[in-house]
Amino acid sequence: MVRHKARLVAKGFMQKAGVNYGEVYAPVAIIETVRLVVAMATNESWILHQLDVKSVFLNGPLQEEVYVHQPSGFVNEVGKHKVYRLKKALYGLKQAQGLGTSGLMGFLRKLGF
Repeated sequence: MVRHKARLVAKGFMQKAGVNYGEVYAPVAIIETVRLVVAMATNESWILHQLDVKSVFLNGPLQEEVYVHQPSGFVNEVGKHKVYRLKKALYGLKQAQGLGTSGLMGFLRKLGF
């Protein structure tokens, strides 16, 4: 059985700063910080857990209205001049990383972190 996967990706490179989004957020783990946390955990006998969230981009609710054109090859002929209004972030949006991360941070704060 052959399975095909597809992902709708926004053309974020066409967005304009200040018009389509307010700021770009790109968290980076600095290796010195990771080493410090591991050293502290070892010294204090803490238990470490690793978390890799692959779908964080797809679950961030948008703060503003974002519209995208219908993807080529999947245009609805009945409404071919219509666009999609996004309710949640897509891969490719400049604001997707910040929205997903802010949602994750809010959830972790509710847990007491």
